[in-house]
Amino acid sequence: MHDSYIHVRGAREHNLRDVDVDIPRDALVVFTGVSGSGKSSLAFGTLYAESQRRYFESVAPYARRLIHQVGAPEVGEITGLPPAVSLEQRRSAPSSRSSVGTVTTLSNSLRMLFSRAGDYPEGAERLDSDAFSPNTAAGACPECHGLGLVHRTTEALLVPDPALSVREGAIAAWPGAWQGKNLRDVLDTLGYDVDKPWRDLPQQERDWILFTDEQPVVTVHPVRDAGRIQRPYQGTYMSAQRYVLHTFADTKSQSLRAKAERFLTSDPCPACDGRRLRPESLAVTFAGRTISELAALPLSELDRVLHTPPGTETARVLTDDLRARIAVVTELGLGYLGLDRTTPTLSGGELQRLRLATQLRSGLFGVVYVLDEPSAGLHPADAEALLVVLDRLKAAGNSVFVVEHHLDVVRRADWLVDVGPAAGVHGGRVLHSGPPAGLADVPDSATRPYLFAHEPLPVREVREPSGWLKLGPVTRHNLHDVEAELPLATLTAVTGVSGSGKSTLAASITEELPGVQRLVTMDQKPIGRTPRSNLATYTGLFDVVRKLFTQTPEARARGYRAGRFSFNVSGGRCETCQGEGFVSVELLFLPSTYTPCPDCHGARYNPETLQVTHQGLNIAQVLDLTVERAADFFADSPAAARSLRALLDVGLGYLTLGQPATELSGGEAQRIKLASELQRATTRRGPTLYVLDEPTTGLHPADVEVLMRQLHGLVDAGNTVVVVEHDMSVVAGADWVIDLGPGGGDAGGRVVAAGPPREVAGSPESRTAPYLAREFAGRA
Repeated sequence: MHDSYIHVRGAREHNLRDVDVDIPRDALVVFTGVSGSGKSSLAFGTLYAESQRRYFESVAPYARRLIHQVGAPEVGEITGLPPAVSLEQRRSAPSSRSSVGTVTTLSNSLRMLFSRAGDYPEGAERLDSDAFSPNTAAGACPECHGLGLVHRTTEALLVPDPALSVREGAIAAWPGAWQGKNLRDVLDTLGYDVDKPWRDLPQQERDWILFTDEQPVVTVHPVRDAGRIQRPYQGTYMSAQRYVLHTFADTKSQSLRAKAERFLTSDPCPACDGRRLRPESLAVTFAGRTISELAALPLSELDRVLHTPPGTETARVLTDDLRARIAVVTELGLGYLGLDRTTPTLSGGELQRLRLATQLRSGLFGVVYVLDEPSAGLHPADAEALLVVLDRLKAAGNSVFVVEHHLDVVRRADWLVDVGPAAGVHGGRVLHSGPPAGLADVPDSATRPYLFAHEPLPVREVREPSGWLKLGPVTRHNLHDVEAELPLATLTAVTGVSGSGKSTLAASITEELPGVQRLVTMDQKPIGRTPRSNLATYTGLFDVVRKLFTQTPEARARGYRAGRFSFNVSGGRCETCQGEGFVSVELLFLPSTYTPCPDCHGARYNPETLQVTHQGLNIAQVLDLTVERAADFFADSPAAARSLRALLDVGLGYLTLGQPATELSGGEAQRIKLASELQRATTRRGPTLYVLDEPTTGLHPADVEVLMRQLHGLVDAGNTVVVVEHDMSVVAGADWVIDLGPGGGDAGGRVVAAGPPREVAGSPESRTAPYLAREFAGRA
C-alpha cells in the first residue's frame, strides 16, 4: 500500500535528542514550541537539509563542486521525503537596485512585453528586453548608471566655514591625519595660498581646488620638524569633490561612507529625469505609456491598464501572463505596491508575501514547502490572506510544513508537531505529533495553555503618562504630514496592517526631539554572521571573563594579558584552527565536512592557555557553561553576575556562553539584545526611550510573556517603551495604542485611532480593532 507519511528516525541535529517522528504528506503541518526548543532544527536543519542533500546527489559531480552545499544532517534515516522548497525569514541586503519587480520577476515579463509588443518610433530598431532594465549596461542611463539619482556636492557643503584658511581645515570634506596634510602640502607646492582665509581666494582658484578632475603629481618638500628628517616625496592632488565621490562609491567602511554622505546632495538625474533608462528605451511605449511610467503604477492600477485589449497575438500572450502573475500578488493584499518600489523600503511582512506569491505562481506539484514563520511581520488581517495561500499550496498537491507561533495558523493545521518542553538542553523532544486537538492531553507542552485558552483578559489599569512627546509632521514613504503624540513613562504599541507606515513613524523618533534624553533602538538584525560572534562576546561578558583570568596567579606569573584568552587573535588561540575549534575538510563534489581540530580537539586554545584555570575551570570549559551554571560560577563577580542575571531574566538560561551567533534563532538574538541593554540600564541615570520593531517576532507566546515582563519593568523604572507590534496580546497589555492605516501603501499612512487599548478596540475605522476586541473577549 502507498505510505503517505515521512518517517524520521534518530534526528540529532543541534539539540534534538534522537527524535523519531512520523509526519503526513499532502497536509498543512505546523511545528510549534518555545524559542530554541528545536522545531527549526527538525523542520529546516533535518527535513529540508536532507531533501537538499538528496537533490544534490542527483547532480553531476563536477557541477556539485560549483554549488554551495549544506552538510548532511545528523539523522539516522528519513523515508518518504519528497523534494523540498524553503522560504526562510530573511531581509534582503539593502540595495536601491532590488525592487518589487525583481523580487517577483514581474519586471522581466514587463520588459519582454515592451521588447516584443511595444510601440516603437518610426524607423527605430527593435530593442532586446535587457535594454529596458536600469540594471544592465544596455538599458541604464549613462549619466546616473541606472540609479535615477546623481550625487552632487557644493562649495557650501564642502567649506562650511569660509573664514578658515585651507591650512586651518576650511575644506571639511578632506580626510584628517597625514592624508589631509598631504593634500594641503600638494596645494601649497602648486602655488595656492593655503594660509589666506577661504573667502578671500579668487573664485577661479576656489573652483579648481574643490571641483577639478585633474590629478597633478608634484614633488613635495615637507616643512622639517625639529629632530625629525622628512624627505621629499611625490604627491598627487585630488579635489575635494573627487575625494568625496570616490570615498562614497568605493569605501568598505560604513563610518567613512557616512562622513562622505554628509557632503553630498541627491538630485534626480538631469539626463533621464530620474527614470533610470536610456532615451531610446524611454521612446518605446505600450498603451501610450513608457515602461518607467507603468512600473511606477500600483499593481492594481497596472492590471487595469493591461486589461485593454492588445493589438497583436504576441501582446495578448504577454499581457495575459503578466496579469496572471499580478493577480497572485494582489490576492495577498499587495496591490498598492509599484514594481519600482525598492526592497529596503518594504516591511518584513510585505517582503515575505512577495516571495510567497512567486512560489504560488510556480505551480509546483508534489513538493514540501518548508516555511519559517510566514506570519512574522503580518497584521492579523494580513494573516488571513496568508492562510488562504497556504490552503491553495496544499490543494495543488503539495505538503506545507510551517514553523509557526501565530495561534490562528496553528489552529488551521491538519497536523501539529510540538517540540519541547523547554529550550536548548531542556528541549529537543517531540511531545506531540498528531491533530491539534490531541495537544490538549499533553501537560508538558508550553503551547497547550495558549492554544486552548478561552478566558477574557482581566481589566488592567493603564499608567498615567509623565508627559507627552510630539511626533511630526512626518512626510516619508506613505506618510504625509502625519502627527502623533506619544505618552512618556508608558508602554505604547504602534499598530496597523503591513505597509501602513508603522516602522516609518517609529523611525521618526530621534534624540533631537524635545523631551528625549536618551534613545535606544533595537532592530531585528542578527547579533553576528560568523561563529566567532557569540553570546559572551556580544553582551560584553567575555571581556569580564578574560579580565578574571588575567588576575589568576598563574596568568600573572606568565605575564598573560586579556588578549591571551581571546580565540579571535593570535597568541593564546590554537593556530591550527585559528581559534575556530574545528577545521573544514574539502571533499570536492561532496559537501565540505567539519571535524574537531586535531590539535585542540575543539577547545579553540593552545595548551599553554588552557593550563590557566579560574576556580578549577580553564577558559574553554567556562565557554561551555550554560548561563544558568555560569550564574552560580561567577556569583562572586558583580560585573559578570549582572550580565548573566539579565540573560536569565529574558529566559536564556539554557544557552552556553560560547554559543555561536549563527546557531541562535531570531527570537534568541532579539532577547540577547534586550539583555545587553538591561544590564546597561542598571548603571544608567535618567529616563530612556526604547523603540523596538516587532520584538515578539519569532517568539512563542510563553516567551512573549517573559519579554513583556522585562519591558513593563523598564516602564515601571520610569522609562518609555514604544513597540511596533502585530501580536494582539502585547497590544492589549499596552498603556496606549497608535493605530495607522486603514490600509497599506497609499491606502494607509494616517493615524486612524489613538488611545488606551480598550478604546481603540471599539474604533469603527480601525482594521486592528476587531482583532484587539477579540483578544479582550478571549479567543474562541
